[in-house]
Amino acid sequence: MRINELKGIGDKTEKLFNKLNVYTTEDLIHFYPRTYDVYEEPVKVSEMTDTKTYAIWGTVVSSCELTNAGRYRILSVYIADDDGARIKLTWFNMPFLKNNLKRGYRYIFRGEAAFRGSLVFMEQPVMYSYDAYMQKMNSMQPVYRLTAGLTNNAVTKAVKQCLDITCMKEYLPEEVIKDTGVTDLDKAVHDIHFPKNMEAFAAARKRLAFDEFFIFTLAMRSLSRGTHDGETGYIIPESPYSEQILKNLGYKLTNAQHKVYSEILDDMSGHKIMNRLIQGDVGSGKTIVALLAMIDAAHSGYQSALMAPTEVLAAQHYETFSHIIEANNLPVKCILMTGAMSAAAKREAHRMAAEGEADIVIGTHAVITDNVSFDRLALVVTDEQHRFGVKQREALHHKGNKPHIIVMSATPIPRSLAIILYGDLDISVIDEKPAMRLPIKNCVVDDSYRPNAYRFIQKELDKGHQAYIICPMAKESDEEDNKLENVVKYAAGLKEKFPPQVRIEYLHGKLKPSVKNDIMERFAQGQIDILVSTTVVEVGINVPNATVMVVENADRFGLAGLHQLRGRVGRGDAQSYCIFISNTRNAMTKERLNILKESNDGFYISEQDLKLRGPGDMLGVRQSGDFGFMIADIYTDAATLKLAADEADKVMERFRGSDPEYDKLRYAADDYMRTRLDNLNI
Repeated sequence: MRINELKGIGDKTEKLFNKLNVYTTEDLIHFYPRTYDVYEEPVKVSEMTDTKTYAIWGTVVSSCELTNAGRYRILSVYIADDDGARIKLTWFNMPFLKNNLKRGYRYIFRGEAAFRGSLVFMEQPVMYSYDAYMQKMNSMQPVYRLTAGLTNNAVTKAVKQCLDITCMKEYLPEEVIKDTGVTDLDKAVHDIHFPKNMEAFAAARKRLAFDEFFIFTLAMRSLSRGTHDGETGYIIPESPYSEQILKNLGYKLTNAQHKVYSEILDDMSGHKIMNRLIQGDVGSGKTIVALLAMIDAAHSGYQSALMAPTEVLAAQHYETFSHIIEANNLPVKCILMTGAMSAAAKREAHRMAAEGEADIVIGTHAVITDNVSFDRLALVVTDEQHRFGVKQREALHHKGNKPHIIVMSATPIPRSLAIILYGDLDISVIDEKPAMRLPIKNCVVDDSYRPNAYRFIQKELDKGHQAYIICPMAKESDEEDNKLENVVKYAAGLKEKFPPQVRIEYLHGKLKPSVKNDIMERFAQGQIDILVSTTVVEVGINVPNATVMVVENADRFGLAGLHQLRGRVGRGDAQSYCIFISNTRNAMTKERLNILKESNDGFYISEQDLKLRGPGDMLGVRQSGDFGFMIADIYTDAATLKLAADEADKVMERFRGSDPEYDKLRYAADDYMRTRLDNLNI
């Protein structure tokens, strides 16, 4: 049912919903709140310690002051709580409130606390009478993602309509519900939008997270059963080529690299299809291990293909591989295949792959297009595998006849979770950094340090180095907090802070692919000094000359994402630095950022993050977007993930035969693969 069939949604409003990828009532039901307004007990001024939303009950103790500042009319007033502590309240362009704020009267004001030194104040608080606030207290009001022109009230009304005419049919078998204790599906969907209290919210969220994990696991187990089982005809032992490369490499592999390479050789020299995940922290040296395996395949007379997420990274891999092959004078042909190549160059690359002339093919999505074929593809490697959809990886796999598979990931998922998520893969871990890499020096500061950070960047630029500055947003947002830094405005302001000869560019995911590739290529070649970017640089670029990263609003990122970003520096032999800027006063957030300050070990960081997370983080920053989950988070919901995976494995045993009771689960898994795997990046 299209959403324009709901009362009050005309063509204009429908188009606004469409901008949020909401087209049907089913989409709307699963358009979950991004957070909730919880109307809590009013506090005293002295109890306001964090930059979060509070309600305070106070008496107006001053006259209202109305001033003009440019295009703003600013209304200010002081209130005092029962202890006499005062706080300044400010409103912008709301002069009409002056008539409602009567000196000597008591009101409840609700808004976000802000701090200047030891002074606390509120901007744009909402004013309530005592009775009006008491009616709202302890309720949870949904807050949805919005776009310009669409209000939260409009979304809330539409969701209520939708829920009134919809009954969610239970699809889980009774024994699964009994074993797990999850709540009824229809109740869960209602309570995730309009929970009566935190207990109802927690139960609803657990059920919906369970469903996502459960269907995900069924789909992945079903997919791997049909694709990765069986034997291969490609027997690939260690070769003298790889021995020669190791001898002339100029540095020694770490013990962890040797161990993982041995595991790969054990797999490839046997008759079973290798299906191995290599987990390695940023800069741990996964690529050289993959190269050795591909060189061994070439010596055995077979082809290999490596798929990278960006053209810049693919070109960098190609240059690295070609240099090593030429330096060792090996009879191995390595070619590049990307979408940006000329038509003639593409045809030649396609011919060399199809006729077996190319031993190693390195490319982007271009290697999985329909007109690309291989002669004897025995090994496929996916780099930065979480940047590809499952179907994209499967498409590369199907270019050969049961080839060996290596997927590489720099996402430091704790092993306890990785075993559940990647149950169909053998997992190898490179948990050491090369000896020649200096550890990154980190600091966590507030924005008063920003001028010092700029001076420090200038010193690094004077040494011939480069810098990244990361902002959480691409442009000013219509829907959310405009206090967050955005790359477009930030880059413009930065040009006023640095000399004109400093070359500054900005980068974000909404730019055209050709523009993004050009900017990353110029940065990699040293033609840009400071790159102001969103998290689009998290993968896909290797610039050893970049030695400084500044992350603005660092508290708005998850720890895993921050660690991935930090991995863009410290890739050469020069000392590198990461500066996390955050004004948060939240104790838990400070503790998380201090983990990054004290450690550069991604696996340690992910384990500590997992320990710190709990029910209080249910409304926090989600870090599992790559898995395509709408509500589940592999860290926050680790226990639910294990529960769902265990139940899914039990169900898979029944899938081996025909059981009508489980047909609807099979259909759900099939539907998941059909509609979600294109966008599922694991």
